[in-house]
Amino acid sequence: MTIEVRVPQLPESVADATLVSWHKQPGDAVARDENLVDLETDKVVLEVPAPAAGVLTEIRFANGTTVTSGQVLAVIAEGAQAQPAAAKAPAAASAPAKAEAAAGKLSPAAKRVVEENKVDPAAVAGTGRDGRVSKSDVVNHLTAAPAPAAKATPAAKAAPPAVPPAPAPALRGARAEQRVPMTRLRARIAERMIQAQASQALLTSFNEVDLKAVNELRSRYKDQFEKQHGVKLGFMSFFTKACVEALRRFPAVNASVEGNDIVYHGYFDVGVAVSTDRGLIVPILRDADAQSFADIEKSIGNFAARARAGSITMEELTGGTFTITNGGVFGSLLSTPIVNSPQSAILGMHKIQDRPVVVDGQIVVRPMMYIALTYDHRIIDGREAVQFLVTVKQILEDPARLVLGV
Repeated sequence: MTIEVRVPQLPESVADATLVSWHKQPGDAVARDENLVDLETDKVVLEVPAPAAGVLTEIRFANGTTVTSGQVLAVIAEGAQAQPAAAKAPAAASAPAKAEAAAGKLSPAAKRVVEENKVDPAAVAGTGRDGRVSKSDVVNHLTAAPAPAAKATPAAKAAPPAVPPAPAPALRGARAEQRVPMTRLRARIAERMIQAQASQALLTSFNEVDLKAVNELRSRYKDQFEKQHGVKLGFMSFFTKACVEALRRFPAVNASVEGNDIVYHGYFDVGVAVSTDRGLIVPILRDADAQSFADIEKSIGNFAARARAGSITMEELTGGTFTITNGGVFGSLLSTPIVNSPQSAILGMHKIQDRPVVVDGQIVVRPMMYIALTYDHRIIDGREAVQFLVTVKQILEDPARLVLGV
């Protein structure tokens, strides 16, 4: 019995997906629920599991193909057994056959350089697709190969040593380039960033925070916190809690624009930017105001692990009323983050650095961080943006305010 493997139902906001890579080939045995292929959408990578155990008999689409919901990707023969691999050919191809095969992989420009310099094409390593040899590959081969030593004649032995010629300038053709298409996620990020800058009046305000009090709290309770909750007490929970309190006081920062209307959100769905090999994604902490420090730390850790593994869901990336991004983990000292449209503001965290500051008339060294708020000036005034940052600063410099609500 044959079973068709189809593209799963894509979310309503996603029209199609790109087939990234097959994990099985025709003739391979597959187990039920084993991942057969990865499909990349604008936001996440979807795994397509085998609906039954058997043998993969047919693949309908190659890597890089765009597919839509319900299309048949492959066919499985249910319950069949994989055939043993065929015996390898005993003898290697002859030298003329190798040379002919190598010559077939030469680009026109590379073929001309090979003929002019009498180079064996089989000796040149190709860096192009399927081993194709480019002009730069041949030039690199020529510059790397040692020149044959000429036999010295009696006259040459008696002649004075010749002045070595000046080294030839490097050939411009030896500089390699690689052109690859954008991934779906990277293209979507580019589209959203351009959309935000083109449709919003973006402005950034800055402040700095003394994190001495937060550091002392973390040092005092980190062991007990981890033992009780099974997760480390990080900085993100403090910043998330501080931002939620500031959003309560300044609702415009938690709002968004729809046409000529301003939508004030009565909930706090905070996005936390996570960096992956595929690009930056922003999973959402739903109702962040109702989550404890431990809940926030667990959620962020879970999001980060699953985002890098490609198993995060579309629902976890959808929505959000405000975003926090932390460039400090990469060493950024200061930046102007771009708003995650249609949201109206984003807070940028940066590197914690010991700096001399004046406290009560005395110069002391404190762990300082610059924070930045990029906001849509159409609905958020400069006064609100500055006071939002001051509120975040005050809460982080005196975390007891979170308990007292002041």
